[in-house]
Amino acid sequence: MDKTTGQSQRLHTILHCDANNFYASVECMLDPSLRDKYVAVSGNPDKRHGIILAKNQAAKQMGVRTGDVIWEAKRKCPKLILVPPQYDEYVRISQRLFELYSEYTDRVEPFGIDECWLDVTQSRRLFGDGKTIADTLRKRVREELGLTISVGVSYNKIFAKLGSDYRKPDATTEITPDNYRQIVWPLPVADLLMIGRKTRDKLDKIGVRTIGQLAATGRTVLERMFGINGVRLYEYANGLSDAHVRLCDENRIPKSVGNSTTLPRNVCAREEVCAVVLALCEMVAIRMRRYRFAAQGVHLGLKYEDLTYESKQSRLSVPTAHAMQLADAAMGIYDASFAGARLPIRAISVTAYDLRDSGACVQLSLLDDFGRGERHERLDEALDRLRDKYGYRVVRPAAVLEFPFLCEDLKDGDFLPFRK
Repeated sequence: MDKTTGQSQRLHTILHCDANNFYASVECMLDPSLRDKYVAVSGNPDKRHGIILAKNQAAKQMGVRTGDVIWEAKRKCPKLILVPPQYDEYVRISQRLFELYSEYTDRVEPFGIDECWLDVTQSRRLFGDGKTIADTLRKRVREELGLTISVGVSYNKIFAKLGSDYRKPDATTEITPDNYRQIVWPLPVADLLMIGRKTRDKLDKIGVRTIGQLAATGRTVLERMFGINGVRLYEYANGLSDAHVRLCDENRIPKSVGNSTTLPRNVCAREEVCAVVLALCEMVAIRMRRYRFAAQGVHLGLKYEDLTYESKQSRLSVPTAHAMQLADAAMGIYDASFAGARLPIRAISVTAYDLRDSGACVQLSLLDDFGRGERHERLDEALDRLRDKYGYRVVRPAAVLEFPFLCEDLKDGDFLPFRK
């Protein structure tokens, strides 16, 4: 065995599969009459959600971008057809993609609803090399689901992700130890995972604008600028990342779970804020309980009518996945920091953070009402069974029913699932 062959045997083969224009592509798959037309998924402008959430390839070629306001998108593409989002369908199709990927490896790690990493190192003898598996997956997704995916093939997760972004739609790009300098290094530094606007701006100030320039920047310099993240950036740019792809059933606890809503009209009254906060906390609590998480902190964010944003957070004495306890904590933040806000409120967000396994042992206070906690658990279990069968709206708190128009956009589709 020559040196090159021996090295290839030791390297991992990692794929990153990215469903092209996912939301819009699902809409075109569900309604074939939309195919070959300019299509975008958008919010409802009457409810002040008037932005483009996703667009198909035809609309993209006309300059329509995610985040465009509707009037701007229509100006770019007068024939643009707008459709409302169907989140339940997106989740269903995402799950089918996940199941298809799982036929080729047990190491499938989701990265959002429409992207996954696959480690196919141990699958090569069964299904062929990485490029062969990638092409097979693209063909099966196209024929069985009516969608297209772009796939990056590489020896680490970072370059595999860059590969799936490199050519779209319906393409395979292979990035190897031999060609990554030619493919990766000329790309803008912002294309690299983990680089946001602030990091990009800091790098720009020292003349680092491409991934190649980042790779040539000293590790010490980057560590001094960004701490441990600077070391990661150096490793990412030089192809040194060794992060593994998680097993399908590997237990993963996210850092936070949150929901937000833009209100149909600005609000000022505390009781209206409370109704929205409670509805959001129910969404968050249901998602946490579904996967046995409990939160040790709550974060409340408010966006005002002038689009400025403020937020505060608070720790909980005992981890919880009960909506009323989350709402009590969030309203405590509101009363302490935001009551009598300077401007009417346009949007509200609630996030439960510092999550843990709800089955883990917890140190309780002698002052805790143990019976109340057990009653909360039994109530939550009963409500979850009802909602699993009949949907979220079958039972709602009285405070929410008093202001239903403020919470009407919060529905079953907000329970976007985590991967087990």
